[in-house]
Amino acid sequence: MKTTDTPPAALPEEPQDRQPVTKVNAPPVKEKREGSVLNVFSHGVLVIWALLVVLPLLWAVMSSFKDDNSIFSSPWSLPDKLHFENWSRAWTQAHMSDYFFNTIVVVGGSLIGTLVLGSMAAYVLARFDFPGNRFIYFLFIGGMSFPIILALVPLFFVMNNMGLLNTTHGLILVYIAYSLPFTVFFLSSFFRTLPSSVAEAAIIDGASHTRTFFQIMLPMAKPGLISVGIFNFLGQWNQYMLPTVLNTDPDKKVLSQGLVQLAVSQGYKGDYSGLFAGLVMAMLPVLAAYIIFQRQVVAGLTAGALK
Repeated sequence: MKTTDTPPAALPEEPQDRQPVTKVNAPPVKEKREGSVLNVFSHGVLVIWALLVVLPLLWAVMSSFKDDNSIFSSPWSLPDKLHFENWSRAWTQAHMSDYFFNTIVVVGGSLIGTLVLGSMAAYVLARFDFPGNRFIYFLFIGGMSFPIILALVPLFFVMNNMGLLNTTHGLILVYIAYSLPFTVFFLSSFFRTLPSSVAEAAIIDGASHTRTFFQIMLPMAKPGLISVGIFNFLGQWNQYMLPTVLNTDPDKKVLSQGLVQLAVSQGYKGDYSGLFAGLVMAMLPVLAAYIIFQRQVVAGLTAGALK
């Protein structure tokens, strides 16, 4: 019998419509290493900066609850006992209560006046076109670059001739004039980002420009007002040069002047615990304001970019 060889089975043909598989290129290892090194470096710088800021504050707070012997014998240790009499002594004997009251009156009045006048001027410069608009705007910008130390001597004589020297309302007016350039610059940029359709609709409905500003545009600018208000509060609370020149009345001194006087008097007496207590008292309002309104400050700074 003859046997016939069976042909080998044909291999199945590959389909013609199969797409070639593309490989996803992984990012180079070098870029990953550079990015991780940059993140470690940036975080390290932030940690060092935070330590430089936080550690002196914590040391001042700890020293305010120690006695004088503990401050010099163990300056870096925790207080063995909380000496609250340091705070009461600084508040009463060093007249920190009077300095606090004077500062609250001056800063509160100047802050309200700065926000009201600055927001009105910024709204007009940002929303209305009239001859001299840009000239007035650049005058405010020029006020930001003018060093206040050059104006101290003529400002002293102007205040003296007007009878405003060593007065609370005179110092409030100077604080307002000192803070207006930055306030107008900040809020004018913020008002330009607000939608104009809302103001146009209010005017069509019969609202006046004054009502449109106070009832519609000003509430919309609340994040910007809070941000510039915090900046002005910090600058006016820590202001030392202006009250030193324009406010020499001992009964009307503000907190910055009182701290210098406390440092001189307590330094000669050796009462360093009371000096640290007064220093912490002066820092607490600033820290509290920033901690409470830090989200509003960030929202005000980024609102223009988000709109």
